[in-house]
Amino acid sequence: MLSHGDHALSASDDNTLRLWDLATGETLRTLKGQSGSVAAVAVLADGRRALSGSRDNTLRLLDLATGETLCTLEGHTSWVRAVAVLADGRRALSGSDDNTLRLWDLATGETLRTLEGHSDWVSAVAVLADGSRVVSGSWDDTLRLWDLATGETLRVFKGHTSRVSAVAVLADGRRAVSGSDDNTLRLWDLATGECLAEFVADARVTCVAFAWDDLIVAGSADGRLASTVVVEFRVNPQSGLRCN
Repeated sequence: MLSHGDHALSASDDNTLRLWDLATGETLRTLKGQSGSVAAVAVLADGRRALSGSRDNTLRLLDLATGETLCTLEGHTSWVRAVAVLADGRRALSGSDDNTLRLWDLATGETLRTLEGHSDWVSAVAVLADGSRVVSGSWDDTLRLWDLATGETLRVFKGHTSRVSAVAVLADGRRAVSGSDDNTLRLWDLATGECLAEFVADARVTCVAFAWDDLIVAGSADGRLASTVVVEFRVNPQSGLRCN
């Protein structure tokens, strides 16, 4: 969803993105150019540009007003599954099936840093608000906290028993939540690596987000959306989640 709340952007296996009017449900623009499935998209804070990641191993910086490709980012050697834009609007991060993350300069299209450490596909990325660290999730069943200045792994988070498909970071930068194909969400303390809570779903968890500081919203493969309050690890009785 774009910042003004009237429009949304979607990515598809038909190799396109679509800009939608949420009031009417109409397609305002179809963005083309990538030669593979579009697996990830992030809208820049200015609401005028978006960054997409594709199965063609590239990212594209797109002008939402014209649909034009402003820049193509090349360097990954396999499918780009995850994309995040830093708050400064000048840099972005991607996760790929080549087991790496890349930090990009959006003005030049150059790779600023390659982050290596995962032993399987990188399927999710989330940047902390200070822009200095990032959390990634991988098909190696782990999460990693990275220092973007050095490219070093600060911490590895273990506990999931299947691939990690989604990651979100709380605004205060102290906690993160992950969703996995093991049908659970886990709430993590980023300073200690401790798992603060585990929430069990009825199917594999495909996406997660913090709706606000104490509410996790998650989507699962059974087509359901669920929510749970995390401040005191209380669970919404309608959520379909339970805390272990």
